[in-house]
Amino acid sequence: MTALFCFCCVLLAWPLAGHAQPGGMAERTRACTACHGEQGKAGPDGYYPRIAGKPAGYLYNQLQNFQEGRRQYSPMQHLIAPLSDDYLRAMADYFASLHVPYPAPATATVAPDVLARGKALVLQGDESRRLPACIACHGQALTGLQPGVPGLLGLPRDYLNAQLGGWQTGQRRAHAPDCMATIAKRLSDADVNAISQWLSSQPVPANSTAVSVRPARPAQLSPLPECGSAP
Repeated sequence: MTALFCFCCVLLAWPLAGHAQPGGMAERTRACTACHGEQGKAGPDGYYPRIAGKPAGYLYNQLQNFQEGRRQYSPMQHLIAPLSDDYLRAMADYFASLHVPYPAPATATVAPDVLARGKALVLQGDESRRLPACIACHGQALTGLQPGVPGLLGLPRDYLNAQLGGWQTGQRRAHAPDCMATIAKRLSDADVNAISQWLSSQPVPANSTAVSVRPARPAQLSPLPECGSAP
């Protein structure tokens, strides 16, 4: 693992050192794909998410968050600490441009009533607890919203659980005001399990591109929380 980490550091340092860059971005981002899978299509273990095809603004925000300590994962933080803002944007643009096939969804491992609860929270929310539906920000088809909101389909259940838990505990943060932290802290453990089980068991639509227009919000629902990461 140490040898791999050192090799990855060398790869990402190439543009800083002014060396020749054979193979373009595919070669220079091998440090990324070592964990996130070939072409960024996700690692095999459920903890390294797909980054291919995510909105460029979202990917850039996450790279910034790791650099500035809003997200905590030491290998990522060490790898990108010396990189320039321009290079972060170039990496984000590169992975956003990749559209590789998604794997088949996972099979749910919970009872139908748990899946129904997850589906209801994702598609309808819970107004009594001021929980907006996931589709209110992540798009009607859950494929994301340009420029800074990611899709939620095609992600492993363990990763979804870990991220919602990170928002709840403050291990993962975003630009203030941090809307996801506000929402995640209103979720119970049972809510998190139901949401991750339902999302991870859904197929990705043929058109998985993030949309450009936020879904209309019914007037009778409470306003969405302010979100510093999604201008």
